[in-house]
Amino acid sequence: MESGNVVEYIDSKKIICAVVLEVKNQRLRLLTETNREVNLSASRLSHKCETRLDPSILRSTMVHTLKEIASRRNALIAHINIKELWEVVNTEQEWIDLDTMTRLCFPESPSCDHESAVVRAFFSDRLYFKFNRDRFFPSTQDQVEQKIDQEKETARRNRMIEEGGEWLKNVLNDTPSSPPQNQTQIINILKSCYLFQKESTTYTLGKAMLAKAGMDPEEEIFQVLVKLGVFDKNENTDLYKYNISTSFPGDIMQSATELADSQQGFSDDRMRKDLTGLSLMTIDGQATLDFDDAISIEDHGDYYYLGIHIVDVGHFIKKGDRIDQEALVRGSSIYMPDQKISMIPPCLAENLCSLKAGQLRPAISIMVKLTKFCEIIDYEIIPSLIRVQHQLTYYDVNMIAQDSKEIIILHDIAEQFRQNRMAAGAVQITLPDINVWIDENNEVTVNKVNRESPGRMLVSEIMIMANWLMAKFLAQHNAPAIYRSQIAPRERLYKGTEASLFQNCKQRRLLSRFVLNPKPEHHSGLGLDAYVTATSPIRKYFDLATQRQIRAVLGLEVPYTVKEIDNIIQMLEAPMSCVSKLQFNRHRYWLLKYLEKRIGQKEEAIVLYKKRNTYHIVIPEYMIECDLPVSSGIDLKPEDLIQITIQHVNAKKNVLAVFMG
Repeated sequence: MESGNVVEYIDSKKIICAVVLEVKNQRLRLLTETNREVNLSASRLSHKCETRLDPSILRSTMVHTLKEIASRRNALIAHINIKELWEVVNTEQEWIDLDTMTRLCFPESPSCDHESAVVRAFFSDRLYFKFNRDRFFPSTQDQVEQKIDQEKETARRNRMIEEGGEWLKNVLNDTPSSPPQNQTQIINILKSCYLFQKESTTYTLGKAMLAKAGMDPEEEIFQVLVKLGVFDKNENTDLYKYNISTSFPGDIMQSATELADSQQGFSDDRMRKDLTGLSLMTIDGQATLDFDDAISIEDHGDYYYLGIHIVDVGHFIKKGDRIDQEALVRGSSIYMPDQKISMIPPCLAENLCSLKAGQLRPAISIMVKLTKFCEIIDYEIIPSLIRVQHQLTYYDVNMIAQDSKEIIILHDIAEQFRQNRMAAGAVQITLPDINVWIDENNEVTVNKVNRESPGRMLVSEIMIMANWLMAKFLAQHNAPAIYRSQIAPRERLYKGTEASLFQNCKQRRLLSRFVLNPKPEHHSGLGLDAYVTATSPIRKYFDLATQRQIRAVLGLEVPYTVKEIDNIIQMLEAPMSCVSKLQFNRHRYWLLKYLEKRIGQKEEAIVLYKKRNTYHIVIPEYMIECDLPVSSGIDLKPEDLIQITIQHVNAKKNVLAVFMG
């Protein structure tokens, strides 16, 4: 390589023509056709030949000559048909050197200009040959077809980015414009980007489209989806994230409707005991439509006879049918302030399988004989026929708690059962519930509910009793079931039920996780030797599966095997986790919506614990937790009662900011 040689190199995906001004230790100082001087290694050159320029001529003349050379070489590209060359040589699958390729393109006396034209042509068109400086390798037929498809896809993506970006910008700015033909696809890309962010398979495409529109992906994408009518302003996006269906497939709805409309033949079932003479009551929340448990109480003078009656859902929904399969996928009904999603179709959950007042229903009844001191003497579990007489709410029960003999007895039974559990080491967590109600105008009402009110307390304890007795019943018959167990908490902060809100909050964090398995084990948190949940078979698949095992012991169906029980536990792990997150997130969302209108309001709070730069607190009025920034000069300790001011709330972003008030 000498001064005056004309060379070429690649820079920013372009071939640049230059002349060598100086050679020093394999480093070249070049003057380019753009009148720039550059220094680079000789290994960077894409083409070199014997063409020379006189280094002594004027710089402007050299630049002009370089431009002429580059122009001449570019003009020669038009005489090269790369596709035809590929069709001739692709079967050989061998590297072809520059000299050979140049002679194939220009058979008659090829020059340096012809060589450069070949390099330039193959550099700009990589469809048919792999290009490696001064040699070429033909692609296979499949490789060419794949590259053609890739180029088409790239062009399609670029077109979508251009058209979609422009359309989204107009939507955001309320500028009238016609939507592109691929509007639906663009909307789906935006939804996916918003919901799954970097985990979305179309994240890169969506981000490019948003950038073209000049939009902030974090701030404005939801706003655009609302403007397009894709989302409501209070859209529950967790339903999409967790793939929760709010409706049932057509075939399942058809099966459910046929079942709901069919004439049921349980009234003459000889295996069922007729308990329609008992005075049964349901006790639930005001909005409840799916009643799956009822209670009866009889005073026989020297003993009480308590009945806990669970609707026999297994009588209607058969193991493995389409309705049952769908219920298993869902795992549970989902209760949110603004929406309820049933585990089984509503025509069953709220009608045929519901203990509606006045309607004859098959049930599994737990009949408990107790002393006048409310101690259990004996119990039996039987298939039954029942008819509810009174549909009561918790409010109704609280109003008559001091006057109704039945409610007084039930409350005494519940109190004694709880005392027995406490004596056995149960951990009682007593925290208020926060009910969030949404009216038709999306106005939010928040009420604090006392879980220790007479109605709620007696239902809670009597249902725990029923589940315990059903667990004992199954264990005595060596029946596998979905038993719940729990080891002792990491620490006990108090005994009995008398504890502060702070102690309850802290104790809840110290509880061990419950475990599900097919064999009965001790449940430390409840103070019971065995436990299942089977009192809500309309709402929870765990309860339905366990009820079926009781039905099997009673001779009403074939039992699940241990392996089948294990499979159900494993299959329900993911959906039950989603249900829990969905209910928590939606409750918190609407609670934050309520607090959005209370910025500047002062509230009492309790310090739970200190982090590095914040205190974690709970606001008792709403039972909502958040962080409080550490203030200079103020040293807080766990359980301190403080006053805070609500500073900023954003429900969509799950933000609640407070400061010392």
